[in-house]
Amino acid sequence: MTEENVFFFPVGDFCRRDLITCPAEATVAELAAIMRERNVSSIIVREGETPVGIITDRDLRNKVVSRGADPATLTARAIMSEPLITVAEDQSLLEVVCKMSRHNIHRIGVADGEGQLCGIVNESDILRQTHSPQRLLHDLERAESLDELKKIHQGVQDLVVFLSRSGVRTKDLVRLIATLNDRLVLRLIDLLRRERFADLPENFVFMVLGSEGRGEQTLSTDQDNAIICADGLDAEALGRIETFSQALIDGLIQIGVPECPGGIMAKNTFWRRSLEDWSVALDQRISVPSPENILSFSMFADIRGVWGGMSLVDSLKSAVIRRAMEEDLFLSRMAANVVRFVPPLGMFGSLKVEKQGAYRGLIDLKKPEFSPSPKGSRSCAWRAAGSAAAPAIRFSGSKSSRFFPSSSPTISTRPSACWFFTGCAVRSMPFAPGWNRTTISTPPNLTASNWG
Repeated sequence: MTEENVFFFPVGDFCRRDLITCPAEATVAELAAIMRERNVSSIIVREGETPVGIITDRDLRNKVVSRGADPATLTARAIMSEPLITVAEDQSLLEVVCKMSRHNIHRIGVADGEGQLCGIVNESDILRQTHSPQRLLHDLERAESLDELKKIHQGVQDLVVFLSRSGVRTKDLVRLIATLNDRLVLRLIDLLRRERFADLPENFVFMVLGSEGRGEQTLSTDQDNAIICADGLDAEALGRIETFSQALIDGLIQIGVPECPGGIMAKNTFWRRSLEDWSVALDQRISVPSPENILSFSMFADIRGVWGGMSLVDSLKSAVIRRAMEEDLFLSRMAANVVRFVPPLGMFGSLKVEKQGAYRGLIDLKKPEFSPSPKGSRSCAWRAAGSAAAPAIRFSGSKSSRFFPSSSPTISTRPSACWFFTGCAVRSMPFAPGWNRTTISTPPNLTASNWG
């Protein structure tokens, strides 16, 4: 198995099949003896023959030794971590890395086709791979300065370029980018709180918007973020959040995340509001469906909380969806705004390229002509049921059938088209000037099988 292919091979090829287990009623002394005898750092806890949890050496330290508990009377059930998180054995190693990161765990169970536990994968198994996403996550947990985070951010870009050249599917790549970028932001917040903001109020949320909110980032994606504050915060708390937002955005810029040219960043007052103020601002925009207001309002179709009070994001999402579904005129104008773009096709159906300048012969994927797919699917999704899923999901989801009937001969190509152009954006990075543009023929391994 070559290193170039390792991250899209099934995890079943890597997992350890010799499961070490103990009954839920076993004492800690008994299970610790098994772990010592078998020289393992974790043990699966079972109820009869059913796996119900896992105990690691960290559980022994934190739940037994540090508390002075009696290992002769304490049972496995009392200290196990539950439920046992698993993946299917046919999932790729890259998908496993993303799931471990989302749950912040270092081990994950592997289930066979019948849903039965058949193996386990440890972080150390993944770290042995030279170009390992898990190695970057491991480094992120231990980063202690902005300089270290800057090196890791560059490592993320190098890793994604490597994986893209290896033929990893686009949707797996963008998911990996989103996972690593989230963890980068969270680590930066941890450092800021420890060094300067130990007294930071907790009743606010830092959220991301646009492609970052959808989890469809490419390497050159700039910042699109905002903050929702709980209603009723006093001036001192709001001032502290403002200072924190400035430090956070400046920190992101310092480690290599470009600032938004349009100013969509939490350090700017417009993008940092209370929940009530956000609701009022969105009401004002949807009541006047101008092109500017449509663009501003549609940004909130894809909001996603990264750190803080996630219930605030849920409340704003609900308000956005409810208002969008109430305003037929607004949705009509949004749809009209989409169809005014002319497809970037030449006389014989080929894609139009730049005719002059440094990008002559190349395609600018950031031009509006390439954006009707996500924008149009968003309009239809809101009209149907207010879905805020990613564009490829909007196209293929069951609720989209009201607008794209399953009998349509091109229905199966719509998700692929979205992933195709996203794939071009990702794979253009190491090839084209400015890391933003590409010719369709340039990216290697971009076939129908790895569009998504």
